[in-house]
Amino acid sequence: MQDKQIVQMYLDRNEQAIAETKNAYGNYLLTIAFNILGNHEDAEEAEADTYVRTWNAIPPQIPLKLKVFLAKITRNISIDMYRKQHAERRGGQGCDMLLSELEEALSTLGEGVDNATPDTALDQSEVTRALNDYLAALDPTKRVMFVKRYWYGESVADIAAELSLSESNVATTLFRLRASLKDFLEKEEIAV
Repeated sequence: MQDKQIVQMYLDRNEQAIAETKNAYGNYLLTIAFNILGNHEDAEEAEADTYVRTWNAIPPQIPLKLKVFLAKITRNISIDMYRKQHAERRGGQGCDMLLSELEEALSTLGEGVDNATPDTALDQSEVTRALNDYLAALDPTKRVMFVKRYWYGESVADIAAELSLSESNVATTLFRLRASLKDFLEKEEIAV
């Protein structure tokens, strides 16, 4: 079933939309959640929560690209779950590690739009614009590395294997990308 048909089912309030979404994107969403949470049960819970949040979001929202829309919801749910589970601990693996890698370059990365106030929403949209501009200027391989690592939470080893590069090459490239992102944001006069 095509995305337009699935979205129309949501708009028509047809509960079959959830089953069709799971058939089309269930494994994809589960992978995103697992990459962030590192636990299959938690990832399954995040996937299920994604379907509920999608049901509540469509309508009024009508996503242009359902896969991206679902990925964003899953990612935000997973990050929120991770933060709740690890609120008392700092450091460690998973989401904290990914965010700490980017901390020097982008202090607001990973903050959900759901928690935005009118003042912070404007700031977040400016950061989003700048980040999109930065990514658009990268060559495709570097952009893929960056997005796979910091959006989908994939490991350096998985990225290296998929791109047929050494882990050291990927790690070094990501390090340089973080440094160049920080420089880019400073030139854009975005507080980091």
